[in-house]
Amino acid sequence: MAEKEPQQTDSLPDEAPPPISEKPVDSQDVFPEGGRKAWLTVAGASACLFVSFGWVNCVGVFQDYYQTHQLRNYSPSQIAWIPALQIFFMLFSGTFVGKVFDDYGPAYLLFIGTFLHVFGLMMTSISKKYYQILLSQAVCSAIGASMVFTPAFTSVTTWFRAKRGAALGLVVAGSSLGGVIFPVMLIHLLPEVGFGWAMRICAFLILALLIFANLTVRSRIAPTKRPFQLMAFVRPLREPSFSLLTASIFFFFWGMFIPFTFIVEGARSHGMSPRLSNYLVPILNGASVIGRTVPNIIADKVGHFNVMIVMSTFTSILILALWLPATGNTPIILFAALFGIGSGAGIGLTPALCAHVSPIKEIGVRTGTVFTFSAIAALTGSPIGGQIIIVSHGSFKDAAIFGGVSCAIGAALVFATRVCLAGFKKTKI
Repeated sequence: MAEKEPQQTDSLPDEAPPPISEKPVDSQDVFPEGGRKAWLTVAGASACLFVSFGWVNCVGVFQDYYQTHQLRNYSPSQIAWIPALQIFFMLFSGTFVGKVFDDYGPAYLLFIGTFLHVFGLMMTSISKKYYQILLSQAVCSAIGASMVFTPAFTSVTTWFRAKRGAALGLVVAGSSLGGVIFPVMLIHLLPEVGFGWAMRICAFLILALLIFANLTVRSRIAPTKRPFQLMAFVRPLREPSFSLLTASIFFFFWGMFIPFTFIVEGARSHGMSPRLSNYLVPILNGASVIGRTVPNIIADKVGHFNVMIVMSTFTSILILALWLPATGNTPIILFAALFGIGSGAGIGLTPALCAHVSPIKEIGVRTGTVFTFSAIAALTGSPIGGQIIIVSHGSFKDAAIFGGVSCAIGAALVFATRVCLAGFKKTKI
C-alpha cells in the first residue's frame, strides 16, 4: 500500500506550497517572495519610513530655521543637538524595539509609536523654548518614530530573501519621498501659516499614513517571547562579521549626517540665496529615491556587500572631492543630488546587510543592535561638526573633511566585513 504524503501544515499566502524534499525544511526558512500580505506590508512599511526617516531628513531645514527664529541666541552646535538627539532616539531605541518585536510582533509597537510621534510634534507646535523643543521633537516624537521605523524594516525582511534588496529599496524609497515632501511643505507653510500650524499640518499627514501602516504591516514570523537577557544584544558582537558590520555602519553614519545637517547653512555661507538653499534638502532626498531603490535591485543580483562597498566609497569621494572644494551654486546642487544617491544606497542597504548576518528568529534584536550603534554616531556626528565649524570661525571645510574621512573608514570596514564572510573571492555576497 502506498504511503500517504505528509500533509502540508504551513501554507504561504498567495503562493503555491513548496515542493516536498527529502530533507525537512523549517517553514520559517521558506520565504514567499511576494503575495498580497507581503506587498501590503511593503506599502505600509514605506509609509512608516515616509513619516520617520523622511521626517528626520528635514534636519537641515530645522537647523537653519531655529538658528534664525526661536533659537537665534544659541550657537549652531547647541541647535545641532536637537536634530542629533532626534536621530539618536529614533535609532537607539531600535535595540529595545527589536526585542519587543521579536516577543510580540509589530502591532503594539506601531500603535504606541503612532501616538508618541504625533503627540510629540503637536507639542513641538506650541513650544517656544529650547528645552521644550528638545523634549517634544527630539525625544518624544523620535521615540515614537523608532517604534514605527524598526518594525517596518524588520517585518519586510520576514517576507523576502531573494528579492529582499528590491523590497527594502521600495520601503526606504518612502523615506526619500518624505524627505522631499516634508521640506517643501515646511518651506511654503512656515512663512504662510507660521511654525505652529506648519507642524500641526505635518503631524496630521503623519497620523493618516500611520493609520494605514497599522492596518497593513504584518510579520510572517510568529512572535516568540523569550526572557530578557542582556547577552542577547551583546552576543552577536562576538561574531567577527557582525562586529565589523556594526563598526562600518557606525562610521558611515557618523560622517553621513554632516552634509545632511549643514548643507543648507554651508550653501548660504557661499552666497546661495535662502530660498534656493532650502531646496537643497528636497533635491538631496529626491535624488536619494534612486539611491535607495536601484542599488538594492542590483544588489539582489550581484551581492549586497559588493554594492555597499561601491556606494559607500562613492559617498566618501563626493564629500571630499566635490562638497569640500565647492563654492558656487552649480557644484553644491550637483553634490546634493549625487550625495542623495550615494547616502541613500547606504541607508537602503543597511537592513539587508543586517539580515545577511542574522538568523531570521533574531533579526529584530540584531537589526536593533546595529541601529543602536549608528544612533551614537548620529548623536555625536552633527554636534562635533557644529563645534568644528565654530573652531574654524564659520568655515565648513574641516567639518566636510571629518564627514568624508568617517565615511571612508566605514567603506573600508564594509570591505573588511565582506572579506571576513567570503574572503577575496569574486562571489555574490
